[in-house]
Amino acid sequence: MMEMIIAIILGIVEGLTEFLPVSSTGHLILTGYWLGFTGERAKTFEIVIQLGSILAVVVMYRKRFVDLLSPNKQQGGLSLAHLILGMIPAVVAGFLLHGLIKTYLFSPYTVVIGLVIGGVLMIVADLKQRPPTSSSLDDLTLRQAFSIGLFQCLALWPGFSRSGATISGGVLLGTNHKTAAEFSFILAVPMMVAASGYDLLKSYQYLTVSDIPLFATGFLSAFFVALLAIVTFIKFIERVRLIPFAIYRFVLALFVWMVLF
Repeated sequence: MMEMIIAIILGIVEGLTEFLPVSSTGHLILTGYWLGFTGERAKTFEIVIQLGSILAVVVMYRKRFVDLLSPNKQQGGLSLAHLILGMIPAVVAGFLLHGLIKTYLFSPYTVVIGLVIGGVLMIVADLKQRPPTSSSLDDLTLRQAFSIGLFQCLALWPGFSRSGATISGGVLLGTNHKTAAEFSFILAVPMMVAASGYDLLKSYQYLTVSDIPLFATGFLSAFFVALLAIVTFIKFIERVRLIPFAIYRFVLALFVWMVLF
């Protein structure tokens, strides 16, 4: 029973933080650490519930994905080329550095560092924002998509936040906050399916039939909470931008440092 409660808690944490610029990986590592849910089985569980959050994006942006995959798609606007260019930098970097990242960077200490540095980037993005040249997803250029992909590489450091890196990058590159956030969400789908699928193939031996209720509970919790989080965040980011999230990251990092170190 206790493990089911842990699954619900971690599912809620994942759903709330996956698409906010606060680092879902960092929150999962810290929450799992405090709940005593660690080890290879816990890492596999985290992979599965991340797929629940990704399913929420597919549901929310289903019309956009259908359009992207349609053979009759009209010229112009967001295309598969934007997603491919946005994926390339992090895919290459992740493939080359995967072993080093898993071995050396998944700890509360490295998460604290990522929280702080990512927060600084978010503040810089808000303060240095220039007049947007892209006010919707269909205004996004291929060059912007690739450059946002370069920023996404920063998220390979746990605690940095994939959405924090990509939204900050988008704002610095001339998109408004909403466009940067929506591209971050859509770009997350192929990125996280690929990354989670790769991790799951390497970790499937830690799964047993008896784990199905636990994993299903976490998956569904993450899915439903992520649906709510996406809708709320899109409305929120247009009004408050990134600095409040950066302040939250600094407070969390300080709290973690005081408690753990």
